Amino acid sequence: MKRQNVLTIRSITAIFWLGFFMAISFMEAPLKFTAPGISMAQGLQIGRIVFKSLNICEWAFLVIILLTCLMKKTSRYGFYLIAAISIILVLETAWLLPVLDAHAAMVIGGQQPPDHMEHWAYVVLEIIKVPVLLLIGLESIKVLRDDALKVNIQIISRCKRLKKITIIRSLK
Repeated sequence: MKRQNVLTIRSITAIFWLGFFMAISFMEAPLKFTAPGISMAQGLQIGRIVFKSLNICEWAFLVIILLTCLMKKTSRYGFYLIAAISIILVLETAWLLPVLDAHAAMVIGGQQPPDHMEHWAYVVLEIIKVPVLLLIGLESIKVLRDDALKVNIQIISRCKRLKKITIIRSLK
């Protein structure tokens, strides 16, 4: 696969992932609790399904980004960004989502969950995810732009050489 295609796929995947999770985490999640007739328990039941599905989709997006890295190595900066999003996703999947799911199950069952900070930790990681995904997408676009500039410079250089050759030949 061409370098440009790999970088385009990486960029589009990161930007699409950003929009996808922002729509759910920052719009759907809080708004469902404002809907008339939806109780806290019902909202939590919906949220459990939605966030489980979101997590599966996020893993698919990460796999696509990682596959593009196997096809075309990323910059050191891009590596750090992709490592950061990977760590965030592992923390959410292995630690935060199971705890939040258990607490939601308690509320749905009519129990009071213990005080915890995991929900705020999840919110903080979601906020951190925004610039990380945006920067992954922009980093790939930057590399594409830099490649295009290099090609343009090479073309201009060749044209100048051809022009010099033409001038020299016309002088003979």
